[in-house]
Formats: sequence, structure tokens, C-alpha cells
Amino acid sequence: MGEPRYVTLMTSLPHHGRLFGARQTPLSRFQLDKRLAWLDPDDREILGRIEDVLLWRRRLLEETDAGFLARVRDVIERTGNPLLCDIAQSRLEARTLIAALRRRRLGRAAPGPVERWGYGRWVTQISRRWNEADFGLGHVYPWAAEAEQRIREDDVVGLERLFLGHAWRELGRMGAGHYFDFEAVAVYVLRWDLINRWTRYDAGSARERILELAESGLADSQPTRH
Repeated sequence: MGEPRYVTLMTSLPHHGRLFGARQTPLSRFQLDKRLAWLDPDDREILGRIEDVLLWRRRLLEETDAGFLARVRDVIERTGNPLLCDIAQSRLEARTLIAALRRRRLGRAAPGPVERWGYGRWVTQISRRWNEADFGLGHVYPWAAEAEQRIREDDVVGLERLFLGHAWRELGRMGAGHYFDFEAVAVYVLRWDLINRWTRYDAGSARERILELAESGLADSQPTRH
């Protein structure tokens, strides 16, 4: 059992339900932020940092990949929470895989050894095994072949759904065992972010964003507000 105020916080939050069955978030961001004010200030700052690097809408358009990656590493080093660090690393590694698939689809060569374009454990392997369909990572990402197909077919909605579904499942897996502590709150908020992203998704704008940011190693679809 967590701290009493975190127990109260978690029991005050409405159930998310299914990601793709949702038409809106279970509560507004304003309402969510009011509840997050119950967090310890240090915990609230940690959660804000993680959201900052995981939410594309918060990335500065003029920020380079190198700058973004430096900021990510700084955030993860300063976070100090093992679960949130693992969540951030997992999400950014999956995003790196998709970025590589997009880059290859555009006919670009494998990233060079000094190019700072992606994040995580698989960057070197992806470059070395550029011509393999899944970069030799099918055992890590069973959905990689489907992601490649979605990109090949220019199926922006299908790709977004695939990526968000993976992120949703990962949060469920990694947050297992946390119910009334800070980690449970963080997983709830990050899942809220995914629902918000899906329910505000606009395929046309996402396609334009992908083309606009195709040069970016960590380019990611951005939903727009309806």
C-alpha cells in the first residue's frame, strides 16, 4: 500500500477503459492536473520531465535530434526513478525503430557511425543490419514487420494505432504490481496521454507532419486538436 494521499489520489481517478474504444479521456487535463497537485513536489517534477520527453507536442520544432537526445539523457539521469526511466527508454527505443523504418522507406542510407539520430540499445544494430526487413529485431518487436507494411502502404492511421497499442501494452506490463504509489500515478498519467493522443488524432495532419519531419531520426506523428 502506498502513501495515504496517493491511495486517495488513485481512488479518485476514473478508470481508463480501452485505448481504442475511447472517444474522450476519462477526465479533462484540467481535472487531472488538479489531482496531480496532491503529488509530492519532487514526484510531480519527475513526472513532468518524463512527460516532456515522451510527448511529441512538447518537443521544440527547432530542436535538432542531437539536442533532443542530449535532453532525453539528462532527463533520464536526473529522474532517479527506475520504473519511469525504463518506461522512457522503452518508448524511445520503439520510436527509434519506427524512425528507421521510415528513413529506409524514403530510400535513405543507413545512419553513419557518428550520426546522432536515434536512442537506445538498438541504434548500432539497426545501422549494421539496415537491409534486413526488421533489422534483426523481430524477436524484440514482433510488430516490426507490420509497422514496415503500414509505412510501405502509407497507412498513417494504422501505424499510429500500432505504435500506441504497443506503448499501451508496455505501460500495463511495466506498471504491473503498482496500484497505490507514485509509479501507479505515473502509469495512469502516461496512459491518459495515449488516450488523449488517439482521441485527438487527425490522420491528414499527421501525414503532413511525417513528411515535414522525415529528416528527423525521432520524427513522430503528432495529433492535432479538433
